[in-house]
Amino acid sequence: MTLVKVNNRPFGNLFNDLLSEFPVAARSFGQEFFAFPQTNIHETPDAFHLELNAPGRSKEDFKIQVEQGLLTISFDKKEEAPQPEDYKTIRREFEFKSFKRSYSVDDKINVDGIQAKYENGVLKLLLPKKEDSKQSPRQINIA
Repeated sequence: MTLVKVNNRPFGNLFNDLLSEFPVAARSFGQEFFAFPQTNIHETPDAFHLELNAPGRSKEDFKIQVEQGLLTISFDKKEEAPQPEDYKTIRREFEFKSFKRSYSVDDKINVDGIQAKYENGVLKLLLPKKEDSKQSPRQINIA
């Protein structure tokens, strides 16, 4: 299972590359503004476990699909409810942005057995391995 790099920005990753060269600037400017949600991928003998950090969202807002060997997780930003005229924003440090992340899934994954749950701001996916891919390594003697 590998991450598929998606480039939907007009200047590619030029800005992210620049910020990665200057980590202090990245921290002060907020590199997460230009990044996708952070993801952890773990592997056990039976499955891959994917955790996507996406706090403050509702599970109904996510779309997860597998098509042609590509697992895609997306979130579409909904329009914010209009605020009354006397409602004034003093400071805004975050907002919910739409995103789409894709991962290639090979024939080791049992696509029909994929499960997802969203709890405490983390979207968790279980990607079980097929039985034939769980075989433990065996020693082969040379004749």
